[in-house]
Amino acid sequence: MMDPKPSSRRELLKGAALAVGTVAAGASVSKIAFAQTPASGPATAPPSYAANEAPMVAASDDVIAYGVRSHYVTSKRIPALGRPSPDDFGLEFHVATPLQDSVGTIQASSLHYAATTKGSFIPDIDPARHTLMIDGLVGRPRIFTMADLKRFPSVTQFHFIECAGNNHSAADRTVQESHGLTSNAEWTGVLLSTLLEECGLQHEATWFVAEGAEEVKGASTMPINKAMTDVIVAYGMNGEPLRPQQGFPVRLIVPGFEGIFNTKWLRHIKAVDQYQLNMNDFGHLQRSPVNAALGYQIGPKSVITYPSGGQKLPEPGWYEITGLAWSGGGAVRKVEVSTDDGRSWKDAKLKGTPHPMAHTRFGYMWNWDGGEHVILSRTTDAIGQVQPTREEVAKALGVPYTPKFRVPGTNNTIMPWRIARDGSVTNGLA
Repeated sequence: MMDPKPSSRRELLKGAALAVGTVAAGASVSKIAFAQTPASGPATAPPSYAANEAPMVAASDDVIAYGVRSHYVTSKRIPALGRPSPDDFGLEFHVATPLQDSVGTIQASSLHYAATTKGSFIPDIDPARHTLMIDGLVGRPRIFTMADLKRFPSVTQFHFIECAGNNHSAADRTVQESHGLTSNAEWTGVLLSTLLEECGLQHEATWFVAEGAEEVKGASTMPINKAMTDVIVAYGMNGEPLRPQQGFPVRLIVPGFEGIFNTKWLRHIKAVDQYQLNMNDFGHLQRSPVNAALGYQIGPKSVITYPSGGQKLPEPGWYEITGLAWSGGGAVRKVEVSTDDGRSWKDAKLKGTPHPMAHTRFGYMWNWDGGEHVILSRTTDAIGQVQPTREEVAKALGVPYTPKFRVPGTNNTIMPWRIARDGSVTNGLA
């Protein structure tokens, strides 16, 4: 019987040569990476452990009770917006998720971006005592306990949340700095529409005010038609209860709306017949009811996470350019990648089924020739919106474009990364 394993290094190399020949004959690019021999010479591998030689570590009580990640994994959140968190007054707190290290589409609960106006101090709420009151223009005002909420039919949906501060500029060195104020998670809870119907929502109600236990941005006004469409009163995140920084024990998830509307530590919802300008609008005091109805809808937007700023390609050859795309206007329909600073575009592969108002992973196989390149990505969403360039935004606003142009409001423009001849990657806006 023939031995299925190569019997010598010569046969192994012969197999690799045959694989390269197959690629040349028209095999898919996904096979190329496995057949690629580095141009710099024979591949070298780091020392490996035999199965019985790897160091053994005893499981602690913490490992048994909840689990910990490997000490070789060091991804962490960092202060965002170029300033410390908490700030000098101990209030503003923005920390960015390490998108450059993410795989798939879900950010771990422990690495999900966070923003509060309480600094590192957050409410310590006993879920057994917490209640959610719904009143205003309803026929049957109700006070729900957490146990009450969990008696209603639950929904589980993937959705991103993004802060308006996710406004990339030439100063950002990494994708964590430029785009780290967005994260995607699996949220579980009860639809707000279910609760409003239970309370007998009246026809006169056109808006609702959501209030949480945060003084400055603890309340937001949103259109009632959004409430009746897809808003979730969420108590679960990635298969477990919300974390305190994410609004434990209950928060709003408002798909596609700017992060400020996703009220945390939710305690009160009031149905009203006119737009309420709350003090907590926090930087949005010029917002009109028309603009408020859109909720500063995010996207369409995308960013390449590998290779991105601060990373380095070790040598010429095949790589998968990968990143994330999302839109507040619906599911991602298409992502394109350019490796020549936008002169030409190629369709990327979407990983899995895109979900509405959720991150979608994309990938594009690219054979880097060792030269200088600027790589870009752009997305098109389900309603046909296409991610613009900064120049296109300036033209639409009727203002002259200069390298110092800063996009007002939510910035969903294309982010370039520059690859140098030594493989180092830097901000293409710089």
